[in-house]
Amino acid sequence: MGSGRGRAPLVDHVLEFRHTGVVKTPTMSASDEERAGHDPATVPSARATSGREVPQHEGQTRAAVVQLLLEQGPITAPDIGDRLGLSAAGVRRHLDALIESGEAQAAAPPRRQGRGRGRPARRFQLTAVGRARLGHSYDDLAGAAMRHLREIGGDAAIEDFARRRVQSILGRVTPAESDSSAEIEAVAEDIADAFTAAGFAASTRQVGAGVQICQHHCPVSHVAEEFPELCEAEREAFVEILGTHVQRLATIANGDAFCTTHVPVLPPKGGARS
Repeated sequence: MGSGRGRAPLVDHVLEFRHTGVVKTPTMSASDEERAGHDPATVPSARATSGREVPQHEGQTRAAVVQLLLEQGPITAPDIGDRLGLSAAGVRRHLDALIESGEAQAAAPPRRQGRGRGRPARRFQLTAVGRARLGHSYDDLAGAAMRHLREIGGDAAIEDFARRRVQSILGRVTPAESDSSAEIEAVAEDIADAFTAAGFAASTRQVGAGVQICQHHCPVSHVAEEFPELCEAEREAFVEILGTHVQRLATIANGDAFCTTHVPVLPPKGGARS
């Protein structure tokens, strides 16, 4: 049967194959072992070296792109690449897939301020389809509950519920104490932060002689389509907290890209607001 010394290497190789799944031959070099997958911690899988990203990485990156479109859109492709560390080709691949599925679209180009060379970079944002696929938990249940509430208490019950809901979101926001531009803008930012914490991905931006509160996502948009009292209660709360007239320019419930509320701001004394 031969000596044990002659069989030891073969036995070792068989045991190693059972442990690692790699058949190691006496002449196999270190580089050959790596290519064979001897060290799975340092050698990428065959699917990763085939020129395509591993599926879970692809999905995570796609989700990150969607999140940027949600929170920062409209946003340019170079900005997406810079924020996520993606190549131009990688960004384009994800955007093309989202556009093809109807989840994203190119936004209307902004009005050009003066003359300049070249065309402005294209900006992208989520569509209503894209936002819908983010998930609207218990929409059917919430809608049924609201309809039942209306049957029991009428429109007054819906309005009271809507006010209480907004109060639960903005209850910790301190109302503006003056009509100064700095005060109004600070309180508007507090409102946006409160809505972001509630899942609305809100932000503020200065536009002309005012500030706009933008809600890039609405967890209850499907319900608000049937019950506009939810949107109206938000507007009324903005008026009460800011102490000034506000104007709703757009709402997701009406099919717009995001909810926009314009808050006029008085120019500072002694000069016009830039």
